Amino acid sequence: MRRHLVVMVKEPRPGRVKTRLGQEIGPVPAAWWMRHQTARLLRRLRDPRWTLWLAVAPDTAVASRIWPADLPRIAQGRGDLGDRMGRILRGAPDCAPLPSRGPLCIVGSDIPGLGRSQVARAFALLGGHDAVFGPATDGGYWLVGLKRLGPPPPVLFRGVRWSSPWTLADSVATLPGLRVAHADTLSDVDTAADLAHPGRPVS
Repeated sequence: MRRHLVVMVKEPRPGRVKTRLGQEIGPVPAAWWMRHQTARLLRRLRDPRWTLWLAVAPDTAVASRIWPADLPRIAQGRGDLGDRMGRILRGAPDCAPLPSRGPLCIVGSDIPGLGRSQVARAFALLGGHDAVFGPATDGGYWLVGLKRLGPPPPVLFRGVRWSSPWTLADSVATLPGLRVAHADTLSDVDTAADLAHPGRPVS
């Protein structure tokens, strides 16, 4: 089945994106960084081996001209990160026309070290596993993917402590009985110090 890669993106408005980084370097520079980081990432992730999608927040920004016109888009919808990713992985009706079956990976847009090779490895791991995570150095993850031969467990992402050192472990625990693989470890950008050491594969 066709592979699908969904990039979670947020409209780069000052004060509404990368707020933690904005507290250190200012909201306008933080939004500028996010805008250009997202544009670079989308160029790197284009590949005939998968269909590239954008999951946009806020929902009203789906039609924004800031996104490449040729890339299909869906709205992230309401709820916490788990709610939003869960709808995508389940192929909820409000995520149409995104298919509800077949291998799908979701990535964030704030990982400078992310490229096609890391995504390709994650999809390859789904060949022998039901799920894959790309660990982040802070205890979270930059990628989650499912083979999606059937519906995900109903407890998917339930009770996850987001933005904490336990985010990855909590998320894996919501996939009972599934074979879970781990891809490369990368880092995202949350602070000014992270900008000085952009994420690179560390495993």
